[in-house]
Amino acid sequence: MCSLEKRGNLFVLTLTGDGADEHRLDSALISSIRTALLDAKVHSTHGSVFITVANGKFFSNGLALDPASSPSTSILELSEVYRSMLADFVSLPMPTISVVTGHAVGGGLGLAICHDYVFMSRGHGVLWMNEVHTGMLIPDFGIELLRSKVMKGGSLRDILLRGVKVKADEAVTMGLVDVACDSRESAVEGGFRMGVELAKMKWDGEFYAKMRKSLYPNLCSKLGLGYKARL
Repeated sequence: MCSLEKRGNLFVLTLTGDGADEHRLDSALISSIRTALLDAKVHSTHGSVFITVANGKFFSNGLALDPASSPSTSILELSEVYRSMLADFVSLPMPTISVVTGHAVGGGLGLAICHDYVFMSRGHGVLWMNEVHTGMLIPDFGIELLRSKVMKGGSLRDILLRGVKVKADEAVTMGLVDVACDSRESAVEGGFRMGVELAKMKWDGEFYAKMRKSLYPNLCSKLGLGYKARL
């Protein structure tokens, strides 16, 4: 499932399991992640930072959906709790970092890039929106999340309409990833190093969350946050 550990000013969320665990986002895992986010929020102080890592071959293999057997109501319900989880990340009163050391597919890619900073290891996974291959529509908030992160012209089209698998260096060029690292270990070390540096800033978390929301007003609207900056 997942675990939350506090290391100094760093809250570390680990998607746990053996090496074969795909960390598929079912209602139970999403609920556990949201509980961890709430715990971090309640116990946050100036200088808190949230880092997400995952054990094994997958960062996350997306939402736990089977379009052949799942009724549309269950798909809609899971999509809604997933949206709420993304909203929790965007609202979290502290900087967030994800360390991607395995495949991040579909909703798992969304989980990775909803963080403020993304570290990814070379040769140990791809970022992949596979919905064009599986015939699953992506909700508007998922499209907006990608649009808010992808910087290179034409990349969003290729990600969504061609279903390209994006490796670490290409992901940096596109804007999906901030730092590509040579190994899993260096990605984790880099993410934690940035976390320690950000913690030294001792920013006011509530103000930081307001700044994040003002950076992504369209995404906030799709996530139901309805944020408007006021002086």
